[in-house]
Amino acid sequence: MPQTIEAIQHAKAAGAPIIVAVNKVDKPDANPQKVVNELLQYEVIAESLGGDTQIIEVSAKNRTNLDGLLEAILIQAEVMDLRANPDRSAEGVVIEAKLDKGRGPVGTVLVKRGTLKRGDIVVAGGAWGKVRALLNERNEQLTEAGPSVPVEILGLDEAPSPGEVFAVVDSEGRARELTEYRQRVKREKAQVSGGSVSLVDMMAKLGSKKISELPVVIKSDVQGSGEAIAASLEKMGNDEVRARIVFSGAGGITESDVNLAKSAGAPILGFNVRASKQARDLAEREGVEIRYYAIIYDLLDDMKGVLSGMLAPLQRETFLGNAQVLQVFDISKVGKIAGCRVTEGVVRKGARVRIIRDDVVVLELGVLNTLKRFKDEVNEVPSGQECGMQFAGFQDIKEGDYIECFTVEEIKRTLD
Repeated sequence: MPQTIEAIQHAKAAGAPIIVAVNKVDKPDANPQKVVNELLQYEVIAESLGGDTQIIEVSAKNRTNLDGLLEAILIQAEVMDLRANPDRSAEGVVIEAKLDKGRGPVGTVLVKRGTLKRGDIVVAGGAWGKVRALLNERNEQLTEAGPSVPVEILGLDEAPSPGEVFAVVDSEGRARELTEYRQRVKREKAQVSGGSVSLVDMMAKLGSKKISELPVVIKSDVQGSGEAIAASLEKMGNDEVRARIVFSGAGGITESDVNLAKSAGAPILGFNVRASKQARDLAEREGVEIRYYAIIYDLLDDMKGVLSGMLAPLQRETFLGNAQVLQVFDISKVGKIAGCRVTEGVVRKGARVRIIRDDVVVLELGVLNTLKRFKDEVNEVPSGQECGMQFAGFQDIKEGDYIECFTVEEIKRTLD
């Protein structure tokens, strides 16, 4: 599946060893060898075929060979000599973060070295706080977490960003100093990236064509989902249209989100979150659209459709015919009528015309308003016949002018 291929590519790019768990081997039609063979095309070669990749057959449903999978992981860790010192202050990385209605900001962290204890003062990116509680994956309270242990920590002042490094510091003063410095650096980087560089780029693009932007406000259940949505939306645009992320955050949709969306003229995209009653009422009064999603691909498909609708349609010309002006008649109350002979194809009433004089276009995308054959109004005149023409809003017609007659079809475009 595409996700498996992507995981293989990420592992290879990071230079990380791969252990393959082939699941659902309890099924009657299970064929683990097929998986082994398919992996060969991505240069993942099993040990049984002379490679260095451990392939473990398991059944999560029946808990078959889970011990074998754990043993394979431990053997790989031993081969790589992966060790950490538990007797020091804790350091690690933020895996995920969210705003919980009852518990406040919650960060899921993985301890990489040292031991994290309840009561420690922690700095994680631009967030800090005293650890009030440590919870494992079963929501059980822990007093400490050692290397390689993932835990949820409560007590931070805000939800940190996934991927941020966390560390234990010795005092609240040191924690505030670090977070203030990091927030200042982040603001300065944002000002630089949003200032001279992107402004020059924006002006260069505006010089050639107008860029249409779709502003959006994103609220998600966890920080990681919001970041993934924002990154996908930013990749979705092109030189003509693009999404602009006004704000992305974790937690339910609040009145301040609605006010922000109102001022930016943006819809609010809620992923696995809902708006409070006050926020819903305010959104209804202010005309702010709130869209709810539970599947990220549905959200991206919707936004792709909106951005595609913002693309200017392609103009496809279909050639109809040519005519040459033989004589020009100036009729009172009517204006100038061109007496023409159709030299190729047909000319058609209501079609678009391009008038060419001495190989120079003097009228682009005009309209053939009147078409007469003798004194009768007609819809079409074929090649070889003569006719009278009048063009909407154009009177500067002269003998010898050439008239190209064509239709224009608008074709809707979509983002690739």
